[in-house]
Parts: sequence; C-alpha cells; structure tokens
Amino acid sequence: SILGCLLQDLKAGSHRALIFTQMTKVLDVLEAFLNFHGHTYLRLDGSTKVEQRQVLMERFNANSKYFVFILSTRSGGVGINLT
Repeated sequence: SILGCLLQDLKAGSHRALIFTQMTKVLDVLEAFLNFHGHTYLRLDGSTKVEQRQVLMERFNANSKYFVFILSTRSGGVGINLT
C-alpha cells in the first residue's frame, strides 16, 4: 500500500509521522493498520480526556519509540504542540 511504503521510508530515515483525519472511524482503521504492521503509535481524538491530552503530547515529544501519532482534527487543535 502507498501508506505502508511511505511509513516504511519515513521510519528508515529515522523520521516520525503525524496523521490527521476528520473522522474517528478512520482512526480506528489506521489503528488496525498500524498494529498489523507493528508500528508504535499514540492516538488522540475527541473522546480523549483533557488531562490525558497533555500527557500524550509530552509522551510523543519525549519518547522517539512512538513512531506515529494519529489525531482527529476535531480533538481540539488549540494548544497541541508536537515536535
């Protein structure tokens, strides 16, 4: 798949990825895809509790073991700072 090849190339280059989508159902599909391919990831969507959001962002920013962060655009982009 194109996404599989793209992620493989990014990982080979020691990059990390953010994947945004408007629909949380797509996040469910992405989760299944990432699990199938053995990628480590974090997920943030509209149902993520406010106090957990900062924890997830800090975890992704501080720990390069997480290769992908999947996010819903409806998760409230205000204050989200990922590096």
